[in-house]
Amino acid sequence: MNTVRTAILYGQGINADVELGWAFEMAGAQTDRLHVLDLLAQPSQLKNYHILAFPGGFSFGDHLGSGRVMALELEGLTDLLLRFLETGLILGICNGFQVLVKMGLLPMTGEMPRIEASLDINSHGRFVDRWVPVHSETGSPCIWTRGLKTMDLPVRHGEGRFVADSSVLDKLERQGQIALRYEGGHNPNGSLADIAGVCDPSGRVFGLMPHPEAFLEKSQHPLRRRIGDDVTGLQFFQNAVQFLRTS
Repeated sequence: MNTVRTAILYGQGINADVELGWAFEMAGAQTDRLHVLDLLAQPSQLKNYHILAFPGGFSFGDHLGSGRVMALELEGLTDLLLRFLETGLILGICNGFQVLVKMGLLPMTGEMPRIEASLDINSHGRFVDRWVPVHSETGSPCIWTRGLKTMDLPVRHGEGRFVADSSVLDKLERQGQIALRYEGGHNPNGSLADIAGVCDPSGRVFGLMPHPEAFLEKSQHPLRRRIGDDVTGLQFFQNAVQFLRTS
C-alpha cells in the first residue's frame, strides 16, 4: 500500500484533531478531518480510509462522563468498525481512549465488544497537566508501540484512572494487552497496574491517555536541551503507517 489514509474525527468539544492530523502527516499518511455527524450520516465513507483516529478533548462537554455521549452516538457503528479492523487500525487518545472503552472496543479481551473497564476520575480528584515518563511493554501485540523507548509524554485529563475488575486485569496481563505503562512511580491518575494505554488482542486498536501527538519534535519537550533527537511521540504514528504499507 503506497498511500495510507487517515480519518480524524472531530466535533463538539474535540480539541486535538488538528495536531493529531499533523502527527499522521509527519509520519507519511494523508489525513482528512471527518465530522462525527458526517460519519453517522454516511458510514460507508469509512471504506476510503485505513486508519480511524479519535482525538483528545472533551467531546460533548463530557456530559454523562468523559466520552460517554460520543460512545452512545457511535454505538450503532460497532459492527462497521469491527469490519474496518479486518484491514484497518483504530487509535484513541485521551478522550478518544475514553470513547473506545465506553463503546467496548477496548480492551475487548473476548471476541465481541462489551464494556469491561472505565477511565474514572483521577484518584487525587484533580485535573492533571504535566509530562510523565512511559514505557512500552515488549510482549504486547500492539502495532503502535513496537520498538518504543522509554519517553516522556504530556498528560492532560481529569478522568484518566484506568479501572477494571481483577479478572479483566488478569486477561490483559496474560494476553499482553497492556501496551503502555507509566514509568518509575510517576502514575499521574492512580490507574491500576500503572496502565497508560491498552490494545485489543490483535494489536490493531490502541488507546492511551498521554498525548504523543503533542510531542512530535524535540523542541516541544520542557527539557529539550537534555534529550535525544530520536525520542518523540512521532514513532507511534510511524509504526502504524509502516505496518499498513508493508502488510
